Amino acid sequence: MKNKKFAVVLAGCGVFDGAEIHESVATLLAIENTGSTYQCYAPDINQYHVINHVNGEEMNETRNVFIEAARIARGKIKKLKDFNPDGYDAIVFPGGFGAAKNLCTFAIDGPDCLVNPVVESAIKNAVKAGLPIGALCITPALIAKVVKNATLTIGSDKGTADAIESMGAKHQTTEADDIVVDSKNKIVSSPCYMLDSSISIVAKGAQNVIDALYKLM
Repeated sequence: MKNKKFAVVLAGCGVFDGAEIHESVATLLAIENTGSTYQCYAPDINQYHVINHVNGEEMNETRNVFIEAARIARGKIKKLKDFNPDGYDAIVFPGGFGAAKNLCTFAIDGPDCLVNPVVESAIKNAVKAGLPIGALCITPALIAKVVKNATLTIGSDKGTADAIESMGAKHQTTEADDIVVDSKNKIVSSPCYMLDSSISIVAKGAQNVIDALYKLM
């Protein structure tokens, strides 16, 4: 389980308008725990909006997903348009509302959502290259829009599960640190903060995802 390389796609920085920080860091730590390495990516686009994480109110400013995601990556980040699956063994999408607002419009449009073209291209290129895909929290909705007939989980929220199934995917109900493995499509998903959870449970879920991805390589 060593010397593998993961691409990790971030949707900004912050649970309400970007990448969920706990899930992102837990994913990076889980990768290193297996003796492997990662490279963070993000699309160079503006966020859908900016949320004040103290009071939940929208702020009158604009932020860039790539620049914000660089906070989590400690500056070591590449633009998603430059992602090439060659040289990688898996690609992982931590959650956060930014995945459903910036990477796609699921938070606004539900099953009729649009996926950012650069994000869609990265996922399709990963699939074509045979890379396993990890999806945490709400990102299975993104994957369901791009990868047809996928089997996924976002936990137990019926509305979100129904929306995912209306996009042609199959949903399985799970607990926060559980995983669902779609061996045919090489996808591993876990609910994490889609359920009432704690950072320790999220970390366990992230580690379970990374460990399962190894078995699909």
